Amino acid sequence: MARPWLHLCICLQIPGFYTALLLTQTPERILTQTNNETEILCELKEHSGVYWYRWSQERQHFEFLVFSNTLGKATYGTNVSQDKFNVREARSHSSSSLHIRHLRPSDSGTYYCSVSRSSQLLLGSGTRLSVVDALPPPPKTTQTPVSRKPAPQITKSKAASRTGPCSPLVWIPLATGVLLLLLSLVSAAHRLYRLRRRLWLRVHGQ
Repeated sequence: MARPWLHLCICLQIPGFYTALLLTQTPERILTQTNNETEILCELKEHSGVYWYRWSQERQHFEFLVFSNTLGKATYGTNVSQDKFNVREARSHSSSSLHIRHLRPSDSGTYYCSVSRSSQLLLGSGTRLSVVDALPPPPKTTQTPVSRKPAPQITKSKAASRTGPCSPLVWIPLATGVLLLLLSLVSAAHRLYRLRRRLWLRVHGQ
């Protein structure tokens, strides 16, 4: 295995090396508690092995964790616990995952998967891991009360206007009564005319 620190130094000195091959890592961020375990997935193409590094913001340097070849043989960095870090690779060699156990706040940092290309070590997109003793409580969601529209109130003036002399409830029955009265008068006048005509014919016929 080539020296990972030498590859990393060469890679960091070449401008634009990130755009040459960007290995996709998921998830981008992890927030978990102490004593838990977590896993970081790295999607990659053809490779002869995968390196895993951790960038420490406090110490401002990369730390080599472990290298795993396609046969599953792992080589660990100095003072790196084999019980803590474990590399798992898919059968198709299209992905590799770093499993971390017994998490401590000191494990916080940004983790990178990496592959070697033409004497360069190309880094992945990175996964930021934050380990805390207690997770912050979830934000409280305040529900906006549903506004209820007050029922429309009918004032006396509106009520009077609805039942006033011009209201349909008043003039429709009134008009109907007037029409029936007119029809009865017409019918009575017609009967009276026929009766008078019969009497006139009888008188003049004699």
